[in-house]
This record gives sequence, C-alpha cells and structure tokens, in this order.
Amino acid sequence: MIEETTEAEVRMDALTPDVKRRLYRSVFRLRRIEERLADLYREQTMRTPAHFGVGQEAVASGVCEALGARDVVYSHHRCHNHYLARGGKLAGLAAELYGRIDGCARGRGGSVHLTARDQGFIVSSAILGQTVAVACGSALAFRMDGVPGVAVSFFGEATCEEGVFYESLNYAAINRLPVLFVCENNLYSTESPLSVRQPAGTALTDRAAAFKVEAHQVDGNDVFEVWNAARHAVDSIRSGGGPVFLECMTYRWLEHVGPKFDHEAGRSYRSREELDHWIARCPVRHARERLLAEGLVSKAELDAWSDAVEQEIDDAVATARDSAWPDAADLFENVH
Repeated sequence: MIEETTEAEVRMDALTPDVKRRLYRSVFRLRRIEERLADLYREQTMRTPAHFGVGQEAVASGVCEALGARDVVYSHHRCHNHYLARGGKLAGLAAELYGRIDGCARGRGGSVHLTARDQGFIVSSAILGQTVAVACGSALAFRMDGVPGVAVSFFGEATCEEGVFYESLNYAAINRLPVLFVCENNLYSTESPLSVRQPAGTALTDRAAAFKVEAHQVDGNDVFEVWNAARHAVDSIRSGGGPVFLECMTYRWLEHVGPKFDHEAGRSYRSREELDHWIARCPVRHARERLLAEGLVSKAELDAWSDAVEQEIDDAVATARDSAWPDAADLFENVH
C-alpha cells in the first residue's frame, strides 16, 4: 500500500533532542568529508573515478541512524555517505581513494567498492541494481537463521528501470523478507533526467506497491523525516511485516563522476537555476536551523563540532597518504 508522507509524522514523538543532535552531527560530518575529499581529488593524486554524494547526506544519515548492530547495508557507486554513516572508518575511505594498502578494500576497490563488514556495511558495487538482489539474499539468510536482522539496499532511481529490481521486489514480497529498499531519487541517471526515462506521471511508490510492498515517499533532504520513516520501516520489518520501499527525494550537487559542479565542467544537461533551487534546500542547513530554532544547540557547540570534524579529516588524510602502496606480488589475490 502507499502511504502519504504525512504518515511519517505519527512517530515523530520518538525524535528526541539527543537524536536530533546526532542526526545533525552526522549530516554535517558527511558534508564536510565529501567537500574536503572533492577538493583533494582536484589535486589529481586520487586516480580512482569518484562519485561524490554532496547534497544527499540526509538519506544515509537518517537511515543508518535507525538501524541496529545486527543489520547489514549494501550500497551503489555513490557510496561514501552510506559507508561513513554506517561506521566505516574515514582513514580507510581516504586510503582507498589514494589506492593505498590501508584502504578499506586494501586499495583494490577504489571509490565505488567499499566495505566495512565489522560495522555491517557489507559492500558497495558499481553494477546497477546488483546489491538489491544481494540484500534480499542477506534478508533470506536472516530469516533462515532466525536472526532478527534487517538488510538494507541503497540505490538510485535508475535502478527502478532494471529487471533485477522487480524480481527482487517480487521475491521479497512473496517471502516477506526483512529487507528495506532505499531509493535515492536524485532525478538523474548520469545526465539523463527522469522525463526521458519514465512516462509522465510515473510514481515509483506505485510500482513497489504493485508487488504488495509497503511504499513511502519522503523528503530526502530532511534528515529528521528520513530517520522517522526509516525507524518506522525497520520496526515494521523486524516485527514480520515484510519488505518496505522508501523513495527519498534528493539531489546531487556535483557532476555525476568527479569533484566539480556541472557548470564548472562545461556540462549543460541541467540548469544553474535548478541546482540553486536544490542548494536552497540544503539538508545540512535545514537540520542546523531547526536545532538552533529549538534551542538544542549553541553556536559554541556548532563551532566545536566543526573543529572536531576538520581535525578528523586532517588526521585521516595524513594517515592515508602515509600508507604504503599495495604489493604488486599480491595483485591477483582474491580475484576469481
């Protein structure tokens, strides 16, 4: 069934001051890490193609904050935010971007193949839609083993044009698997807008609901709304309610792959006015303004949090740059 966005307000009483503060710190941290890494990428010492998630932080923060220790997460090519929000080490991400042995994938995965299995971030993959099916496999394993875990798959809206997405929805619905499908709808597949890929009036929640999967559309730039919807979904899934589909409306600020804004890179598939519209809906600014308006944070605290994040980034980058290169003799290890 399809629920209106306002349904999420039913559980807003659980959004305590501590949760609000944690959510803001998370989206702010993700933003500064991605901005700093994008700046470093411009130095051309990171040789892996990188897909930055600036502008989409609220989805990762909101969903991952709603998860438990036993839950597992899968991601796609724009995966830095999910990896970090789930507890992946920043030094491991930075070293991976530099191709060093201390990277989370030993310098072999690059930007798009991250892993932090001890934190429940199993893997990310650049193959469109791949981890949707794999998350269903983890959910099936939870069911067979009697483990009360939830498997989460993050993916972009273009995945909803892949057959594996519908096969996975159908299988999850039939078997009432404990899986949360999180669609980050940023309106573009590389440089192709929804208008040239989907019939007018298409609602992705309707497509999920056709498989009898509970489906909600939420404001993906409001970390509090995302958290609330994710918490409701996870509670329902864990209690045996079957899979849930969340469509989070958001927007990436930077180019599809690389550290620049599209207008810097000479691309014209979307207008500067459209970008400015979404920048005005910045998830970090929205969360900060709400905390300040509700008296939940002081300017001094904001400054202290900012200083702490900048120091964390400095330390992680220094550690990454000091890391050794992988040994060429190990090049074919774990290659099948």
